[in-house]
Amino acid sequence: MKKAEEKSRKMLAYSKNVLSKMSFDVMLFKKELTKACKNLLEDEIDELMNWVMEKFGPQYVLQPIPVKK
Repeated sequence: MKKAEEKSRKMLAYSKNVLSKMSFDVMLFKKELTKACKNLLEDEIDELMNWVMEKFGPQYVLQPIPVKK
């Protein structure tokens, strides 16, 4: 269990790094945020969303994004 938690924490840090680099484009940012949320634990998603709100503001809050198939 410890390895899974450590891996997930690393994924959270990685996601924050990627999102910081994608902040120039809101739509691209939201796509990356969607991907990040699929790979994190529930409490880490909350932490990530709080980080997004603090760092980037409400325009970057996750909303459903239509995905073309």
